[in-house]
Amino acid sequence: MNMSWKRGACALMIVGILTGCSSTEAIETIETIETTPNTDTGGLANGQETAETPESGTVPLTVWTEEDNFEMLEEMIASFQEHYAGLADFEISLVAQPDSGTCNTILGDIHGAGDVFSFPDDQFTRLMAAGVLAPVDNAAEVAAANVPESIAAASWHDTLYAFPYTADNGYFLYYDKDYFTEEDVQTLDGLLDAANAAGKQISMELNSGWYLYAFFGQTGLELGVNSDGVTNYCNWNATEGAVKGRDVAQSILNLTTNPAFSYHTDDDFVLGVQDGSIIAGVSGTWNATQIRNAWGSDYGAAKLPTFTCAGQQIQMSSFTGYKMMGVNAYSSHKEWAMRLADWLTNEENQTIRFMQKSQIPSNIKAAASDAALQIPAVQAILDQSQYGSLQRVGTKYWDACTAFANIMIEGNPNNISLQDLMDTLTEGITASVAD
Repeated sequence: MNMSWKRGACALMIVGILTGCSSTEAIETIETIETTPNTDTGGLANGQETAETPESGTVPLTVWTEEDNFEMLEEMIASFQEHYAGLADFEISLVAQPDSGTCNTILGDIHGAGDVFSFPDDQFTRLMAAGVLAPVDNAAEVAAANVPESIAAASWHDTLYAFPYTADNGYFLYYDKDYFTEEDVQTLDGLLDAANAAGKQISMELNSGWYLYAFFGQTGLELGVNSDGVTNYCNWNATEGAVKGRDVAQSILNLTTNPAFSYHTDDDFVLGVQDGSIIAGVSGTWNATQIRNAWGSDYGAAKLPTFTCAGQQIQMSSFTGYKMMGVNAYSSHKEWAMRLADWLTNEENQTIRFMQKSQIPSNIKAAASDAALQIPAVQAILDQSQYGSLQRVGTKYWDACTAFANIMIEGNPNNISLQDLMDTLTEGITASVAD
């Protein structure tokens, strides 16, 4: 199953979203954040001066977004209308469209799509290739305002095609500070030793390609999608180099056969935290509130640990992801749609998203607020993001990873050679979509 946008269908300065997965983590200091409206009606919200004033008269615009964001976006739209009062009569409507299905819905009827629409970055390539996305007018200003990886995720050949507004959808380490020292959580060995000593367990949803990537991303082995956009290249079965594919397989097998490791889905991970059997695990911000409620003052979060592989410590990696707003290239009112998308994703409104929905911003200034920096999960993503990669893989990746990981979770009961396992995994990942 494609887990590219976890629970909804990621550069040191990148932080993550707390949305798409029902997290409501927030702190009282959020309420003290003040926003300053942009009052320069001569340009776009991120500061670009425009040579011409857009059309006047009646301007109907449609915004596609998640239904549970309606109330918040209505406030943003009201401020947009106030900001541009007197320049046009706006008729802006919201249409419920789950982000996970935005691309497929648009490609089914491009001309009937919203003027502005929200989508996760894993849909960017298809939307761009189909000619749906209008290039961003004030690209330099948007690029300067947002973290670099979010701009890279919304760009093609140095052209910016969308406005980022959240960052992350990655994963990191949660841990109960009552059981671990700061040194323990730096390495997987340290975590396992402490958990064994306490008679407890650490958890990871290993049989998802979303999480399995953590063991390969920093090894020097390669994975990616080919130019056809559907098949993959992968050398995870490499037999030469400082780290070979079978070295990684051995490290994974060492983990799964350790009595302190438990395979759990995200939901079962939370249940284990709540019943006290699990004291650390790999997950994302969507579980932050429940974990904080369970561990209280002992709630800790950090970047992923290093793991022992081929006689060295290798940092665990992660997939990263972003959400963004696109402007329909076929919009009848493209100039105003561009201004609206820019407005909905500017610093002030990204701060509002954080305040109201705990959605962590891609905007550099908004992400650096005192409120955001006080949330452990945000800091964990901040630290982990430098080891993350944009998730760009074809569909064959997911099932191949699940089949391989299931054998690892079972402890390789048939004693298949690790090289054979890696050959099979790589063959599955790189298979034709027709196979």
